[in-house]
Amino acid sequence: MDKLAVFSGNSNPGLTRDICGNLKIEPGKCDIGKFSDGETYVRIQQNVRGKDVFAVQSTGYPVNDNLMELLIMMDALKRASARRITAVLPYFGYARQDRKDQPRVPITAKLVANLLDRAGADRVLTVDLHAGQIQGFFDIPLDHLYAATIFEEYFRKKDLKNIVIVSPDVGGIKMARAYAKRFQAGLAIVDKRRVSDVRAEVMHIMGDVEGKDVIIVDDMVATAGSLVEAAAALKNEKAGEIYAAVTHPVLCGPAIERIESSCIKELVVTDTIPDSEDKGLGKIIRLSVAPLLAEAIKRIHSEETISALFE
Repeated sequence: MDKLAVFSGNSNPGLTRDICGNLKIEPGKCDIGKFSDGETYVRIQQNVRGKDVFAVQSTGYPVNDNLMELLIMMDALKRASARRITAVLPYFGYARQDRKDQPRVPITAKLVANLLDRAGADRVLTVDLHAGQIQGFFDIPLDHLYAATIFEEYFRKKDLKNIVIVSPDVGGIKMARAYAKRFQAGLAIVDKRRVSDVRAEVMHIMGDVEGKDVIIVDDMVATAGSLVEAAAALKNEKAGEIYAAVTHPVLCGPAIERIESSCIKELVVTDTIPDSEDKGLGKIIRLSVAPLLAEAIKRIHSEETISALFE
């Protein structure tokens, strides 16, 4: 492990420490700050020549600052003669802009993929992409991990009856089906119509949820409008206890207040995006992806398969 180094940007220092704790190594030493005019400053403070380096940085809020930090950190590592650089993005920002759904709009997920490649990344490691096809935007190897095993372990400990896995929209059917297979549970879908980029209107529920405990699964929650409306629609269909398992807790705007006042019993998320100090937890339960990422990093470093992590 003397040839392995794990560095962190400012977005996930806590997660990086936990990853290094699982790997039984010290986090890489680097100085990241800003010049007086706001430009990002990075200096690697240890020798990385010939090393297998992993740069951990979620590109969540503030998205542009975190993205630039990662790009500059990888450039610094590349110029310091690191043997291989893996960009570890627990949360991949700009993933929702993965296609042209209107005239004259960008495909920003592809742009970010190009930036990571040109900045020096030899491979990418990420968790629960918003759309699986984003993997095809990269011309370098990408390892796509899933948080399903973490959520499964948590919910197995609960005494839930007649579980139904619910997809909050048609686009999430594949993910919901995978969870339903794991839990050997029923499957339901929320049919909704998006009114704007921050509001969706539930039309009806496809599937039987009456008297059953429900787990809504999704890759991310932003303003929580769609999630809360879906939960209300499920409760109107006489569902039992309602839980939500969402990998990336963006939680912006009125999200916390909406969740706290909703009929959702627990919103179970991961620490791919750190919790702000001013955000109360309440109904929100956080699970760590550090053991999952640490095992993936260990296997990548030793050139072992990581397919076992998907089971």
